[in-house]
Amino acid sequence: MSTSLPLSSAGHAAAPAAAPASSSFKRLPLAVLFAVFFGWLLWSVSVRQAALFAIGLGLGAVLAGKRFGFTTGWRMLVEDKDASGVFGQLLLLALAAAMAMPLLGHFPELTAALGPPSISLLVGAFVFGLCMQIADGCGSGTLYKAGMGIPMNAAILPMFAIGSFLGSMSLGWWLDLGALQPVGLVTQWGWQYALVATLAALAVVAAGVALYARSANTRLQRAPKPLYVRRWLVGAVLLALLATLNLLIAGQPWGVVYGFGLWAAKIANATGAVDLTQNWFWSQPGNAARLHETVLLDVTSITNIGILGGALWVAAAKPVSAKPLTGTQWLVALVAGLVLGYSSRLAFGCNVGAMFSGISTGSIHGWIWVPMAFLGTIFGLRIRRHFGF
Repeated sequence: MSTSLPLSSAGHAAAPAAAPASSSFKRLPLAVLFAVFFGWLLWSVSVRQAALFAIGLGLGAVLAGKRFGFTTGWRMLVEDKDASGVFGQLLLLALAAAMAMPLLGHFPELTAALGPPSISLLVGAFVFGLCMQIADGCGSGTLYKAGMGIPMNAAILPMFAIGSFLGSMSLGWWLDLGALQPVGLVTQWGWQYALVATLAALAVVAAGVALYARSANTRLQRAPKPLYVRRWLVGAVLLALLATLNLLIAGQPWGVVYGFGLWAAKIANATGAVDLTQNWFWSQPGNAARLHETVLLDVTSITNIGILGGALWVAAAKPVSAKPLTGTQWLVALVAGLVLGYSSRLAFGCNVGAMFSGISTGSIHGWIWVPMAFLGTIFGLRIRRHFGF
């Protein structure tokens, strides 16, 4: 199933057709709804949560408007030898690190996206990279495509949430298999050295990716594709700015999958389906408290709600069509979504929480996550092709 914009003969997204004149009228009720919800949050919840909702709207609008898909960028590199998507992601990481690391160094109340190097991380990242290609979206991709009304991703979203919850239920067991303490470069080296090391590593990756794409296109006797494409570059700048605002206001980096697992956990807790008081993950004070609070107080959940809204805003002007799926494709996609959620919890995040926020705030686990998830992507693309997505 393809949910991206049509491709030109050069292999890049073609310009969308002009939005119909009625699109502004379709957006008006949405604007009123968002304004009312923002005002209610401001009055009844908190200024911080209202601001995070607004940031989420921006994130959703950029992800959907620029089709800034982490999954898509990796697929373009492997299948089309087009590095522009990965270069956009590398620029995003560099800009975010340049803004986040000084803030973390000067304001100790801000936290980095730290995860423990562990067997759980290795397995979770590999499986996540595999499943995200089958499901045509990582955490943020599933969210914004569901917001745009793409049927497959809308159906995968609740499966993702259930899987993330199931992953949280077994995370303690996975960590018992072997785990080290989280390592944060900003804390270990200071923000200056951490930033230099991060930018240098990103430059090495960029050089390797460029060399791979150029040599692959030469071998295939094709003209090399440009490394810099405007939609990816603009998307990277806007997402870096919004993610930095999220860090400042939430006090923690941008994340996605925790909110999914929390939604399923609250339902399970409210119905008495599972006793979460004895679970390693949900018995921790912070997580236990969130089970009994309104979901609107959770910083990840409120941002996710905003992303759904921002993507819906874009879809109101640029509707996205998706080809029908066979019964087998539906079954494979839903199973992939469930496993995607499970593995995201084992890996301490998705392309956003583990890769983007991890690397940009100096966590070693982000650098471990990337090669394992990319290896999984290679296998996932083969499965994707086998089932004709």
